[in-house]
Amino acid sequence: MMETLNLALFVVEAVAYFVLMVTLLHFRHRLGLGVFLTALGVMHFMETYLAAVFYVSLPFGDVSPGSSVFFSGKLMMILMLYRQEDAATVRQPIYGLFLGNLLTVGIAWVLQLHLPLQMSPAHTPDVDFLQEMGWLMVWGTALLYVDSLGIILLYEKLGDFFRRRVVLRFLISGFVLLTFDQIGFFAALHYFLDVPIAAFWAGWKAKMLAVCLYAAMFAIYEYRIRRGGKAVSARSISDVFGDLTFRERYNDLLERTGRDMLTGVYDRTRMEVEAPLMMREALRQGLYATVLIIDADHFKDVNDGYGHLQGDEVLKAIAARLGTTLRSSDRIFRFGGEEFVAVCPGTDHAEALLLAERLRWTIATSVKTPDDKPVTVSIGVATADEDGVDFTAVLTAADGRLYAAKKSGRNCVVGRSGVVKLG
Repeated sequence: MMETLNLALFVVEAVAYFVLMVTLLHFRHRLGLGVFLTALGVMHFMETYLAAVFYVSLPFGDVSPGSSVFFSGKLMMILMLYRQEDAATVRQPIYGLFLGNLLTVGIAWVLQLHLPLQMSPAHTPDVDFLQEMGWLMVWGTALLYVDSLGIILLYEKLGDFFRRRVVLRFLISGFVLLTFDQIGFFAALHYFLDVPIAAFWAGWKAKMLAVCLYAAMFAIYEYRIRRGGKAVSARSISDVFGDLTFRERYNDLLERTGRDMLTGVYDRTRMEVEAPLMMREALRQGLYATVLIIDADHFKDVNDGYGHLQGDEVLKAIAARLGTTLRSSDRIFRFGGEEFVAVCPGTDHAEALLLAERLRWTIATSVKTPDDKPVTVSIGVATADEDGVDFTAVLTAADGRLYAAKKSGRNCVVGRSGVVKLG
């Protein structure tokens, strides 16, 4: 009965840890990444202390929640942080933990030189235990650094075989690296604190169970919340924390650069920098990424017949329709003249064809010349990684399909299988 209760508490602890940490990670752009990293670091002493002295009985043996629940959760959180940020960001908390633990060992060594007073008969300072904990934490943090690099490298390598099965890659990476960690950390526990060998297998089984729980919750978060959730609402103007900081002003200024002066969308220079990054990030996460090239039909006739100022108004109207039809995660660039490029991460080819047809129809029914004639567009569609694994290759494929759309009579969308719809 007690083992069953402990197992239920084990699951509750894992769920609570994941929900708290993933909430901080999800809202890091509003709360600040430091909140997530601080919470991650604060747990380190608790994890190590529990792994040293606190064990409970589960149906498969005696385990420590510190090692099996909280440390396992930390490593999986580091992998999630990497997926949403980068390896440079991941290294920061590990360096901080490692230096902090070295400081703990140094302070414990200095404290041993004191002759402390016993202010309370019931509480005697145990500096030796503090020093043992310090060395154990240093060893644990060194392992964490290796674990973090290993889980990132393995996750990326698995992408060669399971590019779009991110949950499976998450699960396998956790199994392998936490097995490695269990061997390394248990060796230190056995050496410093005489933890019995029998606890090794029970701890390993508990870590494997924890990885399964975290993988299941990761799947729910990835497919139901992060990808399907609504965008976070903007801050209220009346919010005192809404005042722009220097960094926010800088980012706002950066956002305004690289804009096309006429249409307000991003220009070709910005495209050459951002579009390849967007495509690589989507592929790294096991997602599709689609490129659309949109070209205004017979635009020279508009300029010749109504003047360049009216032609400019037509381009502005097309850019405005693109902006209202595409998602906030998509990026629109003016490629040159009357051509625009849209980069749509997380969009497969079938979805992109529907999106392109909606764009074509929206422009044909709402953008007019001064004498009320409809303005139409032709669109070429290509998708990574089926049409290439880098932006240049996919853009070239989309450009070829745009040319095919022009040859097919214009006012149509051409994808991998040919014309989607004629006007």
